[in-house]
Amino acid sequence: MRALKILVGCETSGIVRDAFNAAGHDAWSCDLLPSDTGSNRHILGDVRDVMMSDDFDMLAVMHPPCTRLCNSGVRWLTTPPPGRTRDEMWRDLDTGAALFSAVWNVAHIPMIAVENPIMHKHAKARIENYQPFSQSIQPWQFGTDPNGPDNERKRTCLWLRNLPNLTPTGTLDGTTARDSVHKASPGVDRWKARSKFFPGIAAAMADQWGAHGMTYISQRAA
Repeated sequence: MRALKILVGCETSGIVRDAFNAAGHDAWSCDLLPSDTGSNRHILGDVRDVMMSDDFDMLAVMHPPCTRLCNSGVRWLTTPPPGRTRDEMWRDLDTGAALFSAVWNVAHIPMIAVENPIMHKHAKARIENYQPFSQSIQPWQFGTDPNGPDNERKRTCLWLRNLPNLTPTGTLDGTTARDSVHKASPGVDRWKARSKFFPGIAAAMADQWGAHGMTYISQRAA
């Protein structure tokens, strides 16, 4: 069975991309911003353009802009934050929903995973072919070290097409999990700290989805 060609959209850290590459696949990250590490396996561009440019086996959009889609941000649609208008908030919502719709409904990539927090009703109504998320996980479920980067509380929802739910691989029980993601200090880079992915989940994706994907592609080709 051949290795998979994988596009990891909306990622600058390379955590998910590197996990798939370490598992022997051909993985590329893509974002409007440069790679955090200067990797030569990062494509600078809009994932909606890049996903149409090659025959990828899997599209994993792990950190799409979600501020206006998620429940925690719905209040800004009524009372915008200082310096922003209500019309701007709703335009941001339309933009986020359009991105989610585009990557969720791309037809020529057989396996798709999109990560996002819980969505409010206005977001769901704007997403084409919206379906409930497939799975909700926590980073600590994939961690083994209480002091490691995975021992965090951050509910992560996954929308999956032709991919199985992830099986937790960790030994932690959540009682010592930190809440540092939600308590990140205010500032211009707060969004990046809150969107950075977790190595334990990334490793599980590469292991479990990689194995599933090779079998899936092989069966389709038979």
